Amino acid sequence: MISVLDQNFSDLNIFLETLQPSKLFILVDENTHEHCLPTLLGNLVTEIPFEIIEIEAGEELKTIETATQLWEILAEFEADRKSLMINLGGGVITDLGGFVASTYKRGIRFINLPTTLLGMCDASIGGKTGIDHHFLKNIIGTFAEPEQIFVFRDFLITLPFAQLRSGFAEMLKHGLIADHKHWNDLISIEQLNAEAIFPFIETSMKIKESIVAQDFKEQHIRKTLNFGHTVGHAVESLFLQKGTAIPHGEAVALGMICETRLAFLINLISEGSAENIIKNITKFYPYISISQFSDEQILSLMMNDKKNLGGNISFSLLNTIGEGNFDCAISDTTLISALHYYRNLN
Repeated sequence: MISVLDQNFSDLNIFLETLQPSKLFILVDENTHEHCLPTLLGNLVTEIPFEIIEIEAGEELKTIETATQLWEILAEFEADRKSLMINLGGGVITDLGGFVASTYKRGIRFINLPTTLLGMCDASIGGKTGIDHHFLKNIIGTFAEPEQIFVFRDFLITLPFAQLRSGFAEMLKHGLIADHKHWNDLISIEQLNAEAIFPFIETSMKIKESIVAQDFKEQHIRKTLNFGHTVGHAVESLFLQKGTAIPHGEAVALGMICETRLAFLINLISEGSAENIIKNITKFYPYISISQFSDEQILSLMMNDKKNLGGNISFSLLNTIGEGNFDCAISDTTLISALHYYRNLN
C-alpha cells in the first residue's frame, strides 16, 4: 500500500502502466502546484491524458462547496469510472480529493501523494476521507482506501517550519499510543527539521497502517488514533469559526496535553507519567491560549464528535506510554478540570 519513491518515481510509473486508467486528474492546491507539481510532472512517464485541477490552499476550502465544484469539473472533463484521481498535497487535499473520488459516479479510483509530514504520517493513510461542515471537522465523509500511497520524502524540504511541526504531532501521538521506543526516539530530537525527522517517518506510517489493518471501520483499536483529537478538533473548529485557523498538529498537541491530564484524573496513568508526557509535548509546541473560548463552547463542539455514543463524549486516552485506550467516558466536571489545568499552564 505504501511505496517510498526513488528520485525518478519509477514505482509510480510502473503502477500507472499496470493500472492503465482512462484519464488522470491531478488535484493540487496553490502551494503544491508551485513546489511539488513540477517534480511530479518532470518524472511522470505516461501517455495517459491528464488534467490539473488546482484549488486554493487551506482548511477553509475543505467544504461541500469545493467538493461540488470538483464534481462539476470531473463531469465537464468527462471523467469515467476508470479515471484516476491523484491527490498531490497535504491533509486537506487527500481528505477532500479522496472524498470527491469516492463519491463521484459512486466511486472512482484515487492515489495519494502526500507532500506534508501530516499527510505522510496521518491523513493519507487509513482510507478516511472527509470534508468539514459548519466548522465541524470531517463531519461528512467516507471510508475509501486509495489504490496506493506514494511517499517522496524530499517534498518535506519545501515545507515551512510550522507545517513540519504540525505533522510531527501525529508522529508523537503514534509513539504515545503504540510504541514507547518511537516516542523516546522522537523526543530525543534536538532540532526539529526535515533531516532529523526523516529516519522516523516510515516507522510512524507503519504504526498507523498496522492499526488500520486491524480495524478499518473504527470499531475498536483504530479509535486509539483519536488520542488528542477530541479536545483538539473542538478547539481547532472554534479558531476556524473565528477566521483565525491554527495548524491541525498544534491543535492536536493542545488536545494531547488536555487528554493526558484526563488520563491522570481518572487514574489510568500516574501523575509523574502525565507530567513527563506534557513536558515533552510543550518542548516542541507553543502555548495556544484558549481564554477566548468558554468551557461550554468547547464542550458543545465535543458533543458533535464522531466517536460519541449515546449522547456521551467518548475519549481515546493512554494506559501508559506506548499503549492507548478507547471509549473512555468522562464527566463534564472532570473534563472542565483538565481544561482549567491547560489554561493555567501558561
